Amino acid sequence: MAVIGGGQAGLAVGYYLRRTGLRYLILDAEPAPGGAWRHTWRSLRLFSPARWSSLPGWVMPGGPDYYPSRDDFIAYLTEYERRYQLAIERPVVVERVEDDGHGLSVITDRGALQARMVVSATGTWNAPRIPDYPGQEQFRGILLHANDYDSPLEFVGQRVVVVGGGNTGAQVVAELSEVADTTWVTRRPPTFLPSDIDGRYLFDRATARYAALQRGDDPETAAEPNLGDIVQVAPVREALARGALEAVRPFTAFTEHGVIWPDGREEAIDVVIWCTGYRAVLDHLQPLGIVDGSGCVAVSGTRLVASPRLWLVGYGEWTGYASATIVGVGRTARATVAEIATERAGAVRVG
Repeated sequence: MAVIGGGQAGLAVGYYLRRTGLRYLILDAEPAPGGAWRHTWRSLRLFSPARWSSLPGWVMPGGPDYYPSRDDFIAYLTEYERRYQLAIERPVVVERVEDDGHGLSVITDRGALQARMVVSATGTWNAPRIPDYPGQEQFRGILLHANDYDSPLEFVGQRVVVVGGGNTGAQVVAELSEVADTTWVTRRPPTFLPSDIDGRYLFDRATARYAALQRGDDPETAAEPNLGDIVQVAPVREALARGALEAVRPFTAFTEHGVIWPDGREEAIDVVIWCTGYRAVLDHLQPLGIVDGSGCVAVSGTRLVASPRLWLVGYGEWTGYASATIVGVGRTARATVAEIATERAGAVRVG
């Protein structure tokens, strides 16, 4: 069978597949290990400690109080592949998946391969969401999504607007504000977790909400009160202390050289950085006619309803609870591989 994508979701699936004895191959478009993490900005810090930022089978080194950097996590994924001797071929770009009636044909830039079953784990990184503002096409400055942002050194002395109220926006503003004239735009006033609480709280709260939904309870009353959404990793905590994380509401339109604020004031701007999230990368599944207008696919668990030889892992809540998170993807991968193993080998135990 084939697994499309060699990031954290693909590796988690591979970990469980290797324990079944089934033949599999992970196809990764990247030239080296690390998945989407290879494209994040240099100073990124995970907002959960190393112990809570781990894939199945091996706890990430660093302990309960260390917040890994981007490079730490890439090194972890690299070693994870080696440690479990996962069957990975790279770089291989999957162009499309077709159903030939007997199985699935995976068409790549290196040729085609036949697979009785396929897990798609391409994630979201290559499909950034970018808002559409009036006048955007006439803006002569730089429009940049967070997936193309690398370092604040590119923007020294410039006038930068960062759009997006999550952890990415907060971390980007925190470092940019030290070298550039930076304005943070969010739809709602940002809320910060207390400094002694980290990303584990967000995962636990989301777990409580999910369990409440499964029981038919009101998720807002069943879960703990919301203490905030943004984790105070060290750069964010420092930026808060110097007053650099005060956010304003969104501008209304672009001009040729800047933006127009809700009060009608025009301001010259050099750069806008979108920290506005991503959508699922599913272009390779378009030939199957299963992707709906919202960019999602109908699934039962993680298995496609319309194409039962195909599973999706790691795209968000609709493909398994917390499947897009490091700590949550293992559970979804385990359940997916157990279903595949049962189908192929008569209830092969996965655990």
